[in-house]
Amino acid sequence: MIQAVKSNAFRAFRNRNYALFFYGQSVSQIGTWMQRTAVSWVVYSITHSAYMLGLAVFMQQFPSFLFSLLGGIVSDRYSRRQILLITQTASLVQSLLLTILTFSGHYQVWQILALSVVLGIVNAFDTPARQPMVHELVNNKEDITNALALNSAMVNIARLIGPAVSGIVLQAYGASTCFALNACSFLAVIGSLLLMKLPAFIKPVDKKDALTELSEGFVYLRQTPRIGIIIILILFMGLLVLPYDTLMPVFAKVIFQGNARTFGYIASAVGAGSIAGSLFLASLKKSGHLMRVLLISIVVLGIGLIGFSRCSSFYVALPFAVVIGLASLLPMTASITIIQVEAAAHMRGRVMSYIAMAYFGMLPLGSLIAGVVSQKISAPLTMLIQGGIALVIAFIFSNYLKTTK
Repeated sequence: MIQAVKSNAFRAFRNRNYALFFYGQSVSQIGTWMQRTAVSWVVYSITHSAYMLGLAVFMQQFPSFLFSLLGGIVSDRYSRRQILLITQTASLVQSLLLTILTFSGHYQVWQILALSVVLGIVNAFDTPARQPMVHELVNNKEDITNALALNSAMVNIARLIGPAVSGIVLQAYGASTCFALNACSFLAVIGSLLLMKLPAFIKPVDKKDALTELSEGFVYLRQTPRIGIIIILILFMGLLVLPYDTLMPVFAKVIFQGNARTFGYIASAVGAGSIAGSLFLASLKKSGHLMRVLLISIVVLGIGLIGFSRCSSFYVALPFAVVIGLASLLPMTASITIIQVEAAAHMRGRVMSYIAMAYFGMLPLGSLIAGVVSQKISAPLTMLIQGGIALVIAFIFSNYLKTTK
């Protein structure tokens, strides 16, 4: 029985190209989470401002919103492997610049924010290419749902390991070492892309101008209302609920009276919960229950945020952090999986760009709002409100999604 479950949960690894992609991305994602943790801690340590934390997230993710539609068009027109080789190399250079800047010891917050903008632009082209590429790496299309769920598990494993390692490295060696390790991690994913054996890329025969392709994408969303409603749900979650992580450094340093390690352990607890949720998705044989998973996970996230917001002890808060992690990425993972399975092949890049636009457009705005509000009414009360909003969103969208096909 256990062997059967294991075989079912990891069946996508039968595809060599996907296995290479998974292992390369795993190393890179650990480095990415180390860098995210280090950037947040450095910004808060310098400014002691929740607003500046929100601004840091905004500066990194809002450019992804601005360029995501263009990224979707590029993904549908050109080789996704070539796109990823370019974006991963650009991300490596960005990390090296952060390393040099912080190693010098003479840096200001605006310089870190400027480099965050660069990364945001790169991600606008990386995300629409990376997600649909899974379809090119899996030979048996019945393994697509499993592969997408394993992708989420990989991100969440990195979310467990990266912040914990980052907290230790920050305390012992400083932020520059975290950024340097992240730069090295990109070599793994670049190597995996070069080792893949993919069929020659065939350029689309009928090339249209960008405005026409964008217009076709919006028409497609109107013709597939369930996909459109899911994207709207992601938009509200990104604006009003998911920016909870902007407040975590405040809890670590102010509420729990801790240090960089405390912050890293909280982020890792969130990552541990996310791994459990992702492995649960990976073990699902069919995608038929994903809509129910999507809505229930939002309810669980709301409960976790409310519980965490009421904690004044680090040790009491950790179980709630695990619950938050269990539910926080499930809505995004379930939404992306549903859309990837149901979207037409020639529209996947553009549809993924709309998801990126909704997520990367609203999350930075939500982070700014969370930072400003927490400055006014405190971080615990802000998170409490976010938890309540999650419950309301689940109730409202459950009615809409039941009536769409």
